[in-house]
Amino acid sequence: MPLKIAVSGKGGVGKTTVAALLAAQYAKAGMNVIAVDADPASSLPAALGVPEDVRAGIVPLSRMLDLIEERTGARPGEGYGGMFSLNPKVDDLVERYAVQGIDGVKIMVLGTIKAPGSGCFCPESSLLKNLMSYLVLEDEHIVILDMEAGLEHLGRSTVRSVDVLLVVVEPGRRSVETAVRIAEMGRSLGVGKVLAVLNKVSDDAQEAELRSLLDGGGIGTAAVIRYDAGLISGDLAGRPTVSPAAEGAITGLVEMIIDGL
Repeated sequence: MPLKIAVSGKGGVGKTTVAALLAAQYAKAGMNVIAVDADPASSLPAALGVPEDVRAGIVPLSRMLDLIEERTGARPGEGYGGMFSLNPKVDDLVERYAVQGIDGVKIMVLGTIKAPGSGCFCPESSLLKNLMSYLVLEDEHIVILDMEAGLEHLGRSTVRSVDVLLVVVEPGRRSVETAVRIAEMGRSLGVGKVLAVLNKVSDDAQEAELRSLLDGGGIGTAAVIRYDAGLISGDLAGRPTVSPAAEGAITGLVEMIIDGL
C-alpha cells in the first residue's frame, strides 16, 4: 500500500521523533519504507539507529556537487547562468545513497531545499525537488518526510500528492500558532488530510487545552505522546527513538491513517 506522510511543525517540537516512530512502525509491519530527512538539522539517521560511524560519513545530497553537476549539467556555486536541467534523473538515488536504519528503513538525507522566492532556483534545488516529487508520486513505498517547519520549499504538485500532513505540537502557544499556519498552508496547497500529533504532554489538563486550541484552528488531534524524560535524553544522546508509551500512541495513529484512506 503506497502511503506518503509529511511531518512538520515548529522547530524543536519532536518532528523527527514522530517521523522515526512512524517509519519504524510501518517497517516492522513488513512494508517498504523510505524515510526522507528534509530538515537541515538532520537528526533522522540517529533516531532510526544508524551507527555513529556511518552517520559521520553521510553527505547530504545538496552537497554532492559532482552528482548535481552530472545530473543537471551545472555545478553549484559556479556561474551556470540559469542553464541547467529542470528534470534530472533521480530514480536511482535511493538505491545508491540511502543508508540503512532499524527494521530495514531506508533513509535519504537531502540537506537544504531552497524555497520559492528565496532568490535561488539552482541546480541542487532542481535535483532535490525532482527527487521529492519522484518519491511522493511513485507507488512502491511508504514515504515518511521529516520536514523543516513549513512546506513552502516543496512544489505544489508534490505537496498535493501527500496523503497526510502531520503537524507536531508541543505545549505552548507559539507551537500551536505555527501548527495552524502550517495546516493552512498545507490545505491551500492541496493536502486533503491534516492532523495534529501532541508531543511532550504532561497531564490531562494540558492535553485538553491543546486540543481546544487546535480545534479552534481547525486541526483535529490524531495522537498524544506523553512527556517521557527517557525519550528526550535518548534523543539528546543520539540514540534510536525507543519508548513503549510513544510507540503505543503511534500504533493508534498508524491505524487511524490506514482506516481513513
